[in-house]
Amino acid sequence: MKVALLAPVAWRTPPRHYGPWEQITSLIAEGLVECGVDVTLFATLDSQTAGALDGVCPHGYAEDPALDGRVWEALHVAHALSRSGEFDVVHNHLDWLPLAFAAHVRAPMVTTVHGFSDSRIVPAYARAGSAYVSISDADRRPELDYVATVHHGIDMAALPFSAVGGEDLVVLGRIHPDKGTAVAIDIARRAGRRLVICGIVQDERYFAERVQPHVDGDRVRYLGSVGPRQRAEVLGSAAALLHPVAFDEPFGLAVVEAMACGTPVVTYPRGAMPEVVDEGVTGYLVDGPAAAAAAVERAAGLDRGACRATAQRRFSAARMVADYLTVYRRLLG
Repeated sequence: MKVALLAPVAWRTPPRHYGPWEQITSLIAEGLVECGVDVTLFATLDSQTAGALDGVCPHGYAEDPALDGRVWEALHVAHALSRSGEFDVVHNHLDWLPLAFAAHVRAPMVTTVHGFSDSRIVPAYARAGSAYVSISDADRRPELDYVATVHHGIDMAALPFSAVGGEDLVVLGRIHPDKGTAVAIDIARRAGRRLVICGIVQDERYFAERVQPHVDGDRVRYLGSVGPRQRAEVLGSAAALLHPVAFDEPFGLAVVEAMACGTPVVTYPRGAMPEVVDEGVTGYLVDGPAAAAAAVERAAGLDRGACRATAQRRFSAARMVADYLTVYRRLLG
């Protein structure tokens, strides 16, 4: 089987720091190669893969203000789809843009829907000749037909188990009202625990007004965007991960990364969270800051080994790759 994986080009694949879509695409690429699949990864030219690498964008446009993302995404898609006839399956991880040209793709296309940034992009999905995979049942749109739901997988080896954890709480993700960073500060204060914040600043005003004034280097620390090794260290040394989302979370990669380290999660029952969190095993689903603060002690007392084992069973990269192989075979009849 020959598979083309179409990665985003905002960041390198795999990303050095932030880049969840690029991270998932990388794990799929490397897992497929291990299974003996002939993989070509279409990504930035500084990307790394055990398969073949092709592309036109020199490096991630999010890392270089001289690159216009609209231009390089269009050039990237045009180049990849011009080779589509060489493959058995084209697997799209680049949102709606490749779908606009789906009629010109000369192989079956499957698109992993990583989340809908805006309802106005849905027509591009509804009109395209692509098979769709949702990353959670909660993130499905009634306008679309799906061939499967495939929960994300993670590299368990890169997230070593921490049997002890620590006393501090952590919030990891883009700093934006959707992710509830300021709410996490309130929860940590109510719980009487220190908070470590990690993630890129996606909303500068929100960070300046709601987050930064509380960062004192003691009760609240901000570490910026952390790479894989530091991310594992931060998650493994926490008592619990706070994930007080203010939107319907499509999946929540940081949530399962924390579980892999043995660190339980306190989150709200929005979007995919009830699918991802095993109540009383890997964390708790609560409503509001007061309930979240009250749940911290219970979460910190959960069996970290059981948390890790559940993450291994449900969210390993190997499981994800096997699920996608099933999808490909279904498409090919």
